[in-house]
Amino acid sequence: MGTLAALYILGFSWPSAILLASMFASHTLLTYPIASRMGLAKNEAVTITVGGTMITDTIALLVLAIIAGSTQGELNGFFWLRLAVAFAIFVFIVLWIMPKIGAWFFRTGQGDGGSQYIFVLAIVFAAAFLAELAGVEAIIGAFLAGLALNRLISHTSPLMNRIDFVGNTLFVPFFLISVGMLVDVRVLFQGSEALIVAATMVVVALSCKWLAAFFTQRIFGYSVMERNLIFGLSNSQAAATLAAVLVGFNLGLLNEAVLNGTIVMILVTCLISSFVTESASRKLAIAESERVLDLAVVPDRILVPIANPATIEQLMDLAIMIKNPRSAEPIYPLVVVKDDDDVQQRVAASTKMLEKAITHAAATETAVQVVSRVDLNVASGITRAIKELMITEVVIGWNAQISAQQRIFGSVLDHLLHASRQMIVVTRLVHPINVTRQIVVVVPSHGELETGFTRWLRTLTTLSKQAGAKLRIFATQGSINHIQPIIQAAKPAVEADFSLFTEWEDFLILSREVTDADLLVTISARPGSVSYNKYMDTIPRKLAQHFQTTSFLIIYPEQNTISPATGARPLGRNTAHIMAEGVTGD
Repeated sequence: MGTLAALYILGFSWPSAILLASMFASHTLLTYPIASRMGLAKNEAVTITVGGTMITDTIALLVLAIIAGSTQGELNGFFWLRLAVAFAIFVFIVLWIMPKIGAWFFRTGQGDGGSQYIFVLAIVFAAAFLAELAGVEAIIGAFLAGLALNRLISHTSPLMNRIDFVGNTLFVPFFLISVGMLVDVRVLFQGSEALIVAATMVVVALSCKWLAAFFTQRIFGYSVMERNLIFGLSNSQAAATLAAVLVGFNLGLLNEAVLNGTIVMILVTCLISSFVTESASRKLAIAESERVLDLAVVPDRILVPIANPATIEQLMDLAIMIKNPRSAEPIYPLVVVKDDDDVQQRVAASTKMLEKAITHAAATETAVQVVSRVDLNVASGITRAIKELMITEVVIGWNAQISAQQRIFGSVLDHLLHASRQMIVVTRLVHPINVTRQIVVVVPSHGELETGFTRWLRTLTTLSKQAGAKLRIFATQGSINHIQPIIQAAKPAVEADFSLFTEWEDFLILSREVTDADLLVTISARPGSVSYNKYMDTIPRKLAQHFQTTSFLIIYPEQNTISPATGARPLGRNTAHIMAEGVTGD
């Protein structure tokens, strides 16, 4: 429609008409924060619009590259061959080599957030330079660099927060200023041509996006509210449109009238997009709130016991990544100080550690409520905090140090698992989670019958989405039959593979399936629970001895009750003396 309108209404040439049409096709998700604020980020209508944005912007920028390249020569066979070969090499470097460089940097680099941000900028500028060498516009390189680094940067990480902040407060305003300085508003009032161009662009842009949303609604059976939401999200024109018109103007393909008409189109589409998205999101959010409450979206209250300052950022990052995005509850970093003669000095030292946790979480705009306890022992302090704060999950570190002591009772983790019924996540992270390629999950027989089945499965799907890593689940056929439909119904979709596994006594066979770039997750169980087996007590020792270069989590699902009356007992000797001593170290 854009091409035909440019040819027969505006009288443009074919290259100018196609370039103008690509501007209508692309769009910017300016109103996505509105839908996200209404809790609709995982609505299917929203996720397909986000996916459609990636596709249409990519193709529109490729059209821009071809049109720009054609101005430097004829569109003969040599031009297409040179463009195809150069572009293929460019895409290979950006989408295959750069992610590997990024994974190496984030895995081995120990720098602060500043050095990570500088690295991201270096990748973006390098990709932009390579794009120009390939004969396409630099903005295509920057766009593909974003796609390449997307999986390595969690959307809840401090780095992503810095990227958003600097981009929205520095780069975007400068880009808009540079375009605004080219605009001559007087052109709109010096003749009818500029007004006709602006009106044509606005009508075509609005009608095309509405028709796209209408056909999507008909094909997939969406409601009118979801159709309006798709239209509102995909209607606003901004970044890619400005880039295309700027390049076209500099190449002489588009005149001042189109440049001014683009500004008018951006103004109108963004206003309409905001109003439509706000209205549709509000109505859809009200409709979804009237549905039966899903227990899987109950607000998370995550407690993070801290003892080692070196692991604060790792534990906080994990807690932020597994936190239910719909939960407005803060994360609770906890420091327990033993009540002895130098308790005041210990409290002062713990305050500094909590300040580090606050600073790190603040960089991700995550709410934090610090907690400190003075108790006779660490385990009692953690248990008391769990009860007082109504905690649902505990994320606690383990240094994987095997103790020679044969202790069963009195240790931190042993007492914590025995005295609490909440989900406990014991973690040892060798590498940052954002460089994880896949999450290997080992599920015991009847794991789906545990009370905490829904919570730990939702936790892993959330972690998979945040880390951009697929799930690979080893379980019995019965467990797979329960897990697979839930994974397939997740929105947005989660990539998962399933394999049969029943030999817990031969747990080390999994070493063939796990690499150093993977995250190994073992779903364990408290003694006396329905999925508990005697081999679980040996898993921590095997993980510590044979998976020294692999990050792993051991998850103990929540239980209804844990007491001697139900047959529950503390962890066996192996688990206690291996894990309990190391917990306080991390």
